[in-house]
Amino acid sequence: MNPIDLETQIHSPNVSEGESNLSQRRSRWNSLLGSKTQEAVSRDANSFIHQSVSSPCMSAIKKAEGIWLEDYDGRRYMDFHGNNVHHIGYGHPELKAAITQQMNELPFAPRRFCCDVATELAEKIVGIVPGNLNKVLFTTGGSDAVETALKIARIATGRFKTLSFWDSFHGAGFGASSVGGEQLFRMGRIGPLLTGTEHVPSFDAYRNPFGIDHSRETPRDEEVGDVVANLIRFTLQKEGDVAAVIAEPNRAVPYLPPKGFWKQVRHACNEAGALLIFDEIPTGLGKTGQMFACDHDDVVPDILVIGKALGGGILPIAATVCRSNLDVCGDYAVGHYTHEKNPVTCRAALTTIEIIEKEGLVENAAIVGKWALERMNDMMDRHTSIGDVRGRGFLMGIDLVQDRESKEPATDLAEEVFYRCLENGLSFKISMGSVLTLYPSLVTSQSQMEQALDTIEAAIDVASP
Repeated sequence: MNPIDLETQIHSPNVSEGESNLSQRRSRWNSLLGSKTQEAVSRDANSFIHQSVSSPCMSAIKKAEGIWLEDYDGRRYMDFHGNNVHHIGYGHPELKAAITQQMNELPFAPRRFCCDVATELAEKIVGIVPGNLNKVLFTTGGSDAVETALKIARIATGRFKTLSFWDSFHGAGFGASSVGGEQLFRMGRIGPLLTGTEHVPSFDAYRNPFGIDHSRETPRDEEVGDVVANLIRFTLQKEGDVAAVIAEPNRAVPYLPPKGFWKQVRHACNEAGALLIFDEIPTGLGKTGQMFACDHDDVVPDILVIGKALGGGILPIAATVCRSNLDVCGDYAVGHYTHEKNPVTCRAALTTIEIIEKEGLVENAAIVGKWALERMNDMMDRHTSIGDVRGRGFLMGIDLVQDRESKEPATDLAEEVFYRCLENGLSFKISMGSVLTLYPSLVTSQSQMEQALDTIEAAIDVASP
């Protein structure tokens, strides 16, 4: 095949992680921004390498406080996205004070030295994670923490293969992209990726690839879950040498695991001698109304990965947590990041966990999230363009369809609703082309949640055909 023919084979991946930043509606939205904000967006576009779903940027932010963002011209948005970092709200005063004090006392610790705050954070994390996970490594981001978990699994098992889900997201590094399942991060010229990274369809029943007819009236979640669990067991048996199954216990799209699904997978891993790694980077620290999403299913992984919100929406830090018998890397350097035990980032993480506990934010997510899901179901009763609603705590999705029978994603409608909501002061994310995905801060009140859902419903009212 000559180079010209090869060019014709390369096409753009499906947008799954967010809305398009190159559509006509994005251009129209940009024209509505104030002059100061437009100037800031333009400077950004001229300075940074462009990449899908994040550049050119949607707006420019001058201020972030609580659940609110404010652009350069004073327009304010409730942020129901926040990259899942703003669990305690932006700029929490207690967190800023703790970071400031730590910078004054000990701003940095060279990697070969320990410091008390890093040890205190490790001990705190061990105290809140499920089961007997009691060994910790810190990294500077979730993608790195996932790759640390993969290295531990390889060393502990002597194997290199993994099994994960299509459409999953585990980070942007080469290893994390390899086990991830989104086209956006792995296809075309990005490859080749790691070998031995097998994938299976997810446990999503709504648009499952197995021909199982799932609907609101006749839910078939557990049937789909059984099929996927058996497929995982079959693949583990056929491969025979898989190091680990890695998965988000609650997909951030979101998709909820069927009842008993993770217990089946845990058993299959045990039979095959494979480790179970849970990626709780977006869902951990209370997002689903439990401290960790796997707490809903009472299943303990061998390795747990957390990040995003761990730094309180100010500083980047993530953690890989495992059982003590997986502490087998003494002859290797599986992390050894320069800022692995940075006292300032560790102080931010320790204070963030303390704020979540002290302010009852996990409980707030459970209570307000339950109310929100009921309201979303009421919205579905009134709008045929809503094909499905799903969620736990403050991880929620409204799936828009062209027709409830066909479940054809209403991508055009989703984008129209998205920009109408932006114009009315609400920011969120579109996932998989048609899912209005809501990740509010854990400090969000019921009245604020009601205001957000009112905004979404009004946009659907106007935009629906």
